[in-house]
Amino acid sequence: MRDGLVRQHHRTLRLLGSLLLVAVGVCATGAAPARAAAPTPLDRVVPAPASVTPGGAPYRITRGTHIRVDGPREARQVAQYLADILRPSTGYRLPVTTRGEGGIRLALTRGDFGAEGYRLSSSPRAVTISARTPAGLFHGVQTLRQLLPAAVERDTVQPGPWTVAGGTVTDTPRYGWRGAMLDVSRHFFTVEQVKRYIDQLALYKLNKLHLHLSDDQGWRIAIDSWPRLATYGGSTEVGGGPGGHYTKADYQEIVRYAASRHLEVVPEIDMPGHTNAALASYAELNCDGVAPPLYTGTAVGFSSLCVGKDVTYDFVDDVIRELAALTPGRYLHIGGDEAHSTSHEDYAAFMDRVQPIVAKYGKTVVGWHQLTGAAPAEGALAQYWGLDRTSAQEKARVVKAAQNGTGLVLSPADRAYLDMKYTEDTPLGLSWAGYVEVRRSYDWDPGTYLPGVPEGAVKGVEAPLWSETLEDSGHIEFMAFPRLPGVAELGWSPADTHDWERYKVRLAAQAERWNALGIEWYRSPQVPWGAQ
Repeated sequence: MRDGLVRQHHRTLRLLGSLLLVAVGVCATGAAPARAAAPTPLDRVVPAPASVTPGGAPYRITRGTHIRVDGPREARQVAQYLADILRPSTGYRLPVTTRGEGGIRLALTRGDFGAEGYRLSSSPRAVTISARTPAGLFHGVQTLRQLLPAAVERDTVQPGPWTVAGGTVTDTPRYGWRGAMLDVSRHFFTVEQVKRYIDQLALYKLNKLHLHLSDDQGWRIAIDSWPRLATYGGSTEVGGGPGGHYTKADYQEIVRYAASRHLEVVPEIDMPGHTNAALASYAELNCDGVAPPLYTGTAVGFSSLCVGKDVTYDFVDDVIRELAALTPGRYLHIGGDEAHSTSHEDYAAFMDRVQPIVAKYGKTVVGWHQLTGAAPAEGALAQYWGLDRTSAQEKARVVKAAQNGTGLVLSPADRAYLDMKYTEDTPLGLSWAGYVEVRRSYDWDPGTYLPGVPEGAVKGVEAPLWSETLEDSGHIEFMAFPRLPGVAELGWSPADTHDWERYKVRLAAQAERWNALGIEWYRSPQVPWGAQ
């Protein structure tokens, strides 16, 4: 009898203890503790992975988890990058080590991963990201981030739990060029603002940052042999603001930071048009020897370097030489669009002289697709920004160049230009290419976009962001999100994964992550955002 009473007493104490814990939870949070959410399914990430095999129990990051890495310094840097993301929100030490078992492992290994592919395997014992290169490990880390709760992106300790669904993701990109262009000429953006955008690009596995460094409204890179380009030509911007420019050290810091996120910087000096900032800085670059005033408007097509003057090519040589020396990447963009003040003959002659200069300094030419109206150099890339309504003749030139060996990067303005308004009510952006809602920016196939272009001629996609109306990071983000992830998916994911109905659900799930990262974004009515 007494034993029964004792057991009953113990059960009562346990029940009271449980009720007390619930009450504490209610007092602390204002509600009863919620059941832990299920892990994010392996196929819920953006860009869509090439192959997903779900199965098995999840892995859980705990206070005892470590990040294990073997390999060169670049691989250890990826491990440290991952630790820097996870530590603030989890509150865990997450030491980076070469020893131990289990935990999170980053492994360089042989395999059919290509230059940027990876495999992520998750089980109760460990999460392992395997790749042939540090870039592959880095892209695998981005998938791991998206498989964890969005709160992992916050910079204060969050409650967790931090679980990764069980199974395997095997992933390689469709295209080698997955880029975003930022126009720092119409409005100047600081080094820190550019770095913030780089971090956002990296989350979606983009690998090229195209910087539009010169235009009519501003010259943004210091050139020692022509110092007034930056100090005078960079002294303003659209609307008459103070402008600004990057010192060589500033530019090198952007290049270094981009490389740490496995993005290659592609600098652009636009010519022979879009050159008023240079023409205003040096009178001798003008055919009549008279420097025009600085320009702060938004019209295009009125400026041109003087094609017939030898000093023009001295100028081009100096600029390319100094910029190439600062740029470890393979490519240098020479613009070439909207040269309406240059005759066709002069344009072709200019490109014939300038492209060899780029090669002389060890770089590969990239130009806007008007380059195909001249004679693209061997190995050159043409960046196509035409519209559905672009003339058949202009499209035919691009197709013919592709058939003759010129590679294409696709940036159709009425699909991929992130500065186009979403709707007529969008407070930022322009609309000359039409309104570009989220579905339109995603719902096209780069492989079939230009009929007649050979398979293999399309090298990738790029999402340009022109800045006539953009003045700060919030403006950049509002126009880039939610369209940027869709262009990234077009560049990374296999064509057979492209499906708007499935994509919009995966995209909606990204909103909580953007909120955690402090990203400003447009709430498109085409996407089922839910409570976000």
